[in-house]
Amino acid sequence: MSRMQAAMLPDGRRLHLQDGPIDLIVGAEGEPEHVARAHDVAKLRFSTILDELCDELPLLRQPTDRIPQGAVAARMWRATADLAKTQFITPMAAVAGAVAEEVLYAMLTVATLERAHVNNGGDIAFHLGPWTEYNIGMVDRPDMPNLFSKAHIDWTDAVRGIATSGWRGRSFSLGIADAVTVLAVTASAADAAATLIANAVDLPGHPAILRVPARDIQPDNDLGSRLVTRDVGPLSAEDVAQALDRGAAFAQGLVRSGTIIATALHLAGETRVVGDVKLDQPGRIETDAERKGEKIPRLRGRGVP
Repeated sequence: MSRMQAAMLPDGRRLHLQDGPIDLIVGAEGEPEHVARAHDVAKLRFSTILDELCDELPLLRQPTDRIPQGAVAARMWRATADLAKTQFITPMAAVAGAVAEEVLYAMLTVATLERAHVNNGGDIAFHLGPWTEYNIGMVDRPDMPNLFSKAHIDWTDAVRGIATSGWRGRSFSLGIADAVTVLAVTASAADAAATLIANAVDLPGHPAILRVPARDIQPDNDLGSRLVTRDVGPLSAEDVAQALDRGAAFAQGLVRSGTIIATALHLAGETRVVGDVKLDQPGRIETDAERKGEKIPRLRGRGVP
């Protein structure tokens, strides 16, 4: 694999960073000198991240009580440590969000920015200065992106990270969710939680679901012999409702504990929303609050990271 490359995208506003399997889109808004400084430090910080992760990869691929040495690895560990007390999860479940988070943190240490975001394949860490906002596009399946809505985040919200997981995505999943999008205080927390909620959207033993051991596809992955989903056949409406019920129940526990702020679960064209999220263009979506007769604001932001 080629080593770190950096280039501005054709729009002249966003920076593309790539190193091995890590691919980032970086956006920053503010005074020109601060934006330039932020881009420079993003490139500098990103240039060492892959090597740092490779140095501790054996540790990161297993549940562990040991705090890793690297800054990104430590973010991964913190995002998964409490979750690992009750179910199987390794720090690798938070790698994409943690990388985005670390690069954004480096940018903000040297520059004053109005808004900024680091997008790592859909797992996004972002910054909002006073009186700013983002509309973040939400898809119901990552392999055939359909923008079902936008989550509106303004500077007064606690959300600063978003992540999506599911069996159709880049990583392995134990469940059958087409996509689970999570909003959380940090991107690493969102990444880890999306993995677990997507696992929970499931129909154990259902004959329409094809599963194979993870190591048969990728021998050095962190899931070992655990069965990962490779195909989901036709499901009845009752099947879809049951699987989403399982995922929503798990997600509600994460919302109650403060691990996440909100999540949208998608399966076979159906969507469930759990937690406090402001959705624009909601279409067929009904939130928990709406089912209780509460009004949810529908607001538009200034851009989509």
